[in-house]
Amino acid sequence: MGIKLLFLAGSSRKESLNKKLARHAASIAEKEDVTVTFIDLKDYDMPIYNGDLEAESGLPEKAKSLKKLFIEHDGLFIASPEYNSSLAPLLKNSLDWISRKENEDEPALIAFKGKVVAISAASPGGLGGLRGLVPLRMMLGNIGVYVTPTQAALSKASESFDENGKLVNEQQAAMVDKVVTELIEATAKLKK
Repeated sequence: MGIKLLFLAGSSRKESLNKKLARHAASIAEKEDVTVTFIDLKDYDMPIYNGDLEAESGLPEKAKSLKKLFIEHDGLFIASPEYNSSLAPLLKNSLDWISRKENEDEPALIAFKGKVVAISAASPGGLGGLRGLVPLRMMLGNIGVYVTPTQAALSKASESFDENGKLVNEQQAAMVDKVVTELIEATAKLKK
């Protein structure tokens, strides 16, 4: 099939529920005929985006590395925590930095155009991070990404994973499986 998928969470916390969700989703994709890469955004620490900083110094090296990974992959799975009914600042800042052009010859939004992205969330609360997926979906759609229709919002997720990070709630596991399957299928169709 030749599809490359990138899996990440919008959290740098060691025991992040969304990191567990992204790892679980990656383990589903690894059973298919796709190349899977899991990254941790804590390895891509960057300053808060600032146009003056960009003008003075260009993109930070970590932004260039992350952008390169986005460009090299056909699709992405993002597990996004909900912070005050929106997406996490770490995720937003990372996406903002890699949306910037490195030089005048580079096509605009090269890290995003033509990509397929699946979004999901996990939260200890009753809505499973659902409210944070709305602005994430809107942002990604506005920068040229095809966001798959199916998403998963895992409520009470602090009770959903076993000690190995595997989803034990069968209904939630089925939802995530559906999201990953749709990501693979949509990416395959758009790559043709």
